[in-house]
Amino acid sequence: MNHERKGFTVTGLSPVPILTDRFRAALRNALGWEYAGTDPVLRRSRHADLQSNVALALARKLDRSPRSVARQIVKQLRVADLVSRVRISKRGYINLTLSEKWIAAQLQRFLDDERLAVPAAFSPQRVAVTLSAPSVGTVMNAGHLRPAIVGHALARILAFLGHEVIWENHIGDRGAPLGALIEHLLDFEEGIDAGLDVFTVDPDAFRRAAEAKFESDAEFAGRARRRLDALRAGDEETRRYRRLLVDASTAFHRPLYDRLGVPLTGDPRGEGFYDEYLPEVVDELVARGLAVDAGGALCVLLPGLTGEDGEPRAVIIRESDGGYGHTTIDLAAMLHRLDALRVQRVVHVAGGEEREHLETLFAVARRSGMAPGEVALDHAEIGPVIDPRTGHETVSGSVNSGRASDLMDRARRRAASVLRRKGRGKWLKGESRAAVRDALAIGAVKFTELLVRRDVGHPFDLDRMVGYSGRTAGFVQYTAVQLKSIFRRAKLAPESASGPIVIGTREERALALHLLGFGFTLEQAAAAAEPHRLARYLHDLAALCAAFYRACPVREAADEETRESRLALCAVTLRTLVTGLDLLGVPVPDRM
Repeated sequence: MNHERKGFTVTGLSPVPILTDRFRAALRNALGWEYAGTDPVLRRSRHADLQSNVALALARKLDRSPRSVARQIVKQLRVADLVSRVRISKRGYINLTLSEKWIAAQLQRFLDDERLAVPAAFSPQRVAVTLSAPSVGTVMNAGHLRPAIVGHALARILAFLGHEVIWENHIGDRGAPLGALIEHLLDFEEGIDAGLDVFTVDPDAFRRAAEAKFESDAEFAGRARRRLDALRAGDEETRRYRRLLVDASTAFHRPLYDRLGVPLTGDPRGEGFYDEYLPEVVDELVARGLAVDAGGALCVLLPGLTGEDGEPRAVIIRESDGGYGHTTIDLAAMLHRLDALRVQRVVHVAGGEEREHLETLFAVARRSGMAPGEVALDHAEIGPVIDPRTGHETVSGSVNSGRASDLMDRARRRAASVLRRKGRGKWLKGESRAAVRDALAIGAVKFTELLVRRDVGHPFDLDRMVGYSGRTAGFVQYTAVQLKSIFRRAKLAPESASGPIVIGTREERALALHLLGFGFTLEQAAAAAEPHRLARYLHDLAALCAAFYRACPVREAADEETRESRLALCAVTLRTLVTGLDLLGVPVPDRM
């Protein structure tokens, strides 16, 4: 694929995709068409701006020395328009030094493009990003925070790249506990509205009360079971009660989602939304000969997947009593996305405990033809929250079972303490100081959750999260605030900085090179459903900016040309930091 188009690349202004295409052309011309698709494996190096080890990878296959292969490739490599030096190391690495003139010219395009020279996707897709909201009768805890934060960041990155994103929150509103919740609601002497008021104040307490009655009162337990049977049978009155509880649950959780800046969609779908699709799913599987009878239940066998006994994995799609399992409900949801919403990619943001379930779900969807091969099915796996005191995955009674609202309150108090102790923001008063405190607290939680690879566990440690140094949101936010202050002191709007940009010092060059990778980073993050790529990019950008700020005077530059160039470089860096943090849902105040 040719990445170059009208001077831009599909991934912004990064030299990597451009040089990848040039290397592949050189490989084709030097070694033949069978090598045209070889990855040149371009990466940063201590010895050059970019380094390729493709000659080492091919040397054994060609039975030649790496240097000999490298020389043959370089002879066909046409990169004079962007590379000032090509050097082959003794071991056969191909080292590339980019032209300072080319680097400056690309950065100049950042100044002239409100999207930082990141074009929209060639072939935009409809993408469903789906995650589970807390079930009816539960409250949001630390384990719910990370999927919401990761999923929201991914959705924003995809949308920025031009994809149409359908954001889905799924509320658990099926299963045995629901019958007890409905009957407990109906038991309120003051009426259903009074029961809903109690539920909305504390759904968790409401659920515990219903469970206690179910365990201690046989008559109540019988009613709860019959209510669940009525729900399975499609009883309209029971469905209405379920909807009331879903709406009340949404009302309870919405303030926290709003506080996080994560949307809880206007009509969050409970699993019950897909009831009408369930018979259709089963009929489709039966018609295709995939569903088999197993003692009254209907199962689908998956020869490509094996269970712990080594036998083909079997999944129940309809119980012998007529009930539907987790897989069938998710198949119905998928059928709705593919048929009604016409999505081309589905990303499930879910924990590792859902790995086998989603693997089974995807396998059934593929075998049945429900999800054709051109539809991408992704599991964006979320790692566990770790208890910082023990180093183990959190268990009942530790941080994972703590309410997310309480954790956010603790983050806010920690941020207020940091502001007092560091003496920062002492000139801020009232609402302005509260806004900075909240930006620091919310940014700390979200950025920490996004900085680590999403499938890796990490500690929820507020002492480490909230601050102005290290791998924290505060460090990145404060870097952007420092850049804002440069323009404020210069009495100049950042958008008015026009350069021209000239690359002079080592720090300017390092900062400029990193800036060119913004679009490439976004595309990689979107393709792999890995927002941590953007978070790490922004942290590294802030570190390079800090080094530049220390070494390169801006307003006090030696001459006007250097001053104008550095102001323009600051403007590009500021816009990149603010845009990137916004995509991650991290706020940037004007002062900190």
